[in-house]
Amino acid sequence: MPASLCGTWEILNSTNLEGYMIALGIGLYTRKIALKLKQHKVIEKVSDKYVIKSLSSLRNYVFSFRVGEEFDEYTKGLDERNCKSLVTWKGNRMVCIQKGEKKNRGWAHWIEDDKLHLELYCEDQICKQVFKRVA
Repeated sequence: MPASLCGTWEILNSTNLEGYMIALGIGLYTRKIALKLKQHKVIEKVSDKYVIKSLSSLRNYVFSFRVGEEFDEYTKGLDERNCKSLVTWKGNRMVCIQKGEKKNRGWAHWIEDDKLHLELYCEDQICKQVFKRVA
């Protein structure tokens, strides 16, 4: 069984966030603001559903899902798109494939060295983020 991703996490570093946002089609003004924000992430498991909250002073994004069950996702506050998403476990990684307007879109979370790692990908861009547990 993979390590629990549940907890409250604070971002330590991020690589290629701007390239990822450009691939999503996010405008220059929003990108510049987003690059200055300190993001927090809260991951909870409620019964058989996961709830992931990405929190910042600009925007919050909250979604929930069941692993292995496709769901309709509207990326409100991010790039404002509808997609079909499917989250599965691949080894110790929680992996999401998002099908919609953008090709090769999704993300993966995993724990390594007591840190939460996140890779966000869209088209040919990959953003890598690392978080430390704060609660």
